[in-house]
Amino acid sequence: MGFGGIGPGSLILILVIVILLFGTKKLRNVGGDLGGALRSFRKSMKEGEDDKGDDESSKLSRQDSDAIDAEVVEEEKEKEKEKEKDKG
Repeated sequence: MGFGGIGPGSLILILVIVILLFGTKKLRNVGGDLGGALRSFRKSMKEGEDDKGDDESSKLSRQDSDAIDAEVVEEEKEKEKEKEKDKG
């Protein structure tokens, strides 16, 4: 038995009826459209994963820049304290 109780003979009969109703050209067009849709879907999924990776890396770069900014501010405060000590 095949799919859900449908045997190979029944599948061939269904295929012949579908070909007679729609014709091979129409079925070829439908198959091409389905293939294009699948390709487009896979491409967008891959781009989505790439974008997700970019978001994570941009978060890291923002964290790094924030840490560098904090270090610069601390260095400036230390320099100001040294200047005040030299004056006083």
